[in-house]
Amino acid sequence: MARRLGGRQARRAARAAPLAEASRPVRPGQTGGQYRPLSDDGVAAIVDNAFRVLDRVGFADATPHCIETCTAVGAVLGDDGRLRMPRRLVEQTLEQARRNLVLHAQDPRRDLDLSGTRVHFSTAGAAVQLADPENDLYRDSEAQDLYDMARIADTCEHIHMFQRTLVPRDISDNYALDINTLYCSVMGTSKHVGSSWTLPEHVEKSLEMLHAIAGGETEWRIRPFVSQSNCFVVPPMKFATDALECLRVAVQGGMPVLLLSAGQAGATAPACLAGTVSQAWAECLGGLVYVNAIEPGAPAILGAWPFVSDLRTGAMSGGSPEQGLLSAACAQVGNHFDLPFGTACGMTDAKFPDFQAGAERAGTVLSAALSGANIVYESAGMYASLLGTCPESLLLDNDVLGAVGRSIRGIEVNPHTLSFDEIEQVCTGGEGHYLGSANTLQVMQTEYVYPDFSDRNSPTVWEEQGKPILLNRAMERKREILAHHVPRHVGDEVDARLRAGFPIFLSPGAMGR
Repeated sequence: MARRLGGRQARRAARAAPLAEASRPVRPGQTGGQYRPLSDDGVAAIVDNAFRVLDRVGFADATPHCIETCTAVGAVLGDDGRLRMPRRLVEQTLEQARRNLVLHAQDPRRDLDLSGTRVHFSTAGAAVQLADPENDLYRDSEAQDLYDMARIADTCEHIHMFQRTLVPRDISDNYALDINTLYCSVMGTSKHVGSSWTLPEHVEKSLEMLHAIAGGETEWRIRPFVSQSNCFVVPPMKFATDALECLRVAVQGGMPVLLLSAGQAGATAPACLAGTVSQAWAECLGGLVYVNAIEPGAPAILGAWPFVSDLRTGAMSGGSPEQGLLSAACAQVGNHFDLPFGTACGMTDAKFPDFQAGAERAGTVLSAALSGANIVYESAGMYASLLGTCPESLLLDNDVLGAVGRSIRGIEVNPHTLSFDEIEQVCTGGEGHYLGSANTLQVMQTEYVYPDFSDRNSPTVWEEQGKPILLNRAMERKREILAHHVPRHVGDEVDARLRAGFPIFLSPGAMGR
């Protein structure tokens, strides 16, 4: 008994010791690509189909700048007003497009390498309501909620970047809304941030804020730590004029852009999944042509985000198995092009953290991650088919993402991991088990990932502990984080200058400063 207790104490001590980044069982940027829902012929057919859509269908509602810039490099404006992009132009764009993109963070240790099929997880969304399990209700989302969610994500190991999760409904002015969405996000986390804007002049003012935080425009352009999530296209195949102008300002200002196509299969994209993937990639490649016509090699992430309709009702079904399948197929095409790629998975149709939420999030995120998507957006915190977002869920979903990350990593096979000498020793001269072996203690943290919230205790221990409920534990942890975790990567002096120059909504006291 004493021997067993001693072994247990040693394992606990080993578990508590901090690990070097290279020794962690799950790390940002692990290599995916194991799951390939499309055959090689299927990928080729979808690529050809996307090229054909761009050449023969083209885009409606291009802005004057888009028309002028794209026709100068080979696009054709038809008599019907549609801007078409011949295959040779798209292939030329693919040759000059930026690859091996790094998304910088305010803390350089949190930079994200988007080369190859390296996988990362991000929040995202534009929820208009907060799912509040503490009060068992949905309410309008507020600026304080956005800042608090950024702070929570800042503490989550497996959430690698923070893209805004909600729209602050307590700010009615569009300019103040865009400024405060950015401010709450960059003040709440030192990870890379994604945000969105409604008008180009708001992007210009936001760049001034980012220059101030970075220490100057030159410093910002060297390490841009915010990317623009831009829905530049209204599926099917129609440009969004204000968004195109926001895109132009971002590219010219050195801000990485997420070219986001969000058609809904069966509604704004074909019901056949191959057709949906074709249209999504045609729309994204059209955006890439425009970006590279503005500035060849500008940093851009291809964001094929096809969503799914429940064809019985027409409602969005973010938790459907087809959501994971579509996203994985789009990622496979992104791997074919070797372009920085992001997609959206994890948007459950459930209303609060429950069995449905966990099952839908894990199933869809796993498909996208194993396919090698560089960023899986919407992977944590989103509910009610993107209408709601839940702070506590970020903590619970962090466990899910850790498990998915362990699946991506796979199993390393080498003379050491094959463990023959250990098997021989234990079976022929040892205790007949591996619990106390030196190798078990050595790899218990490097080979295995452990959840923060999921309960692995026996029923007896669970009863002795008062039958804890995971969601209640997440509520308690959320309160602890919000009471004590106040990021200081932006100093008070810089914050004071931002407050003097911009309509900042939250008071320093509301932010714990």
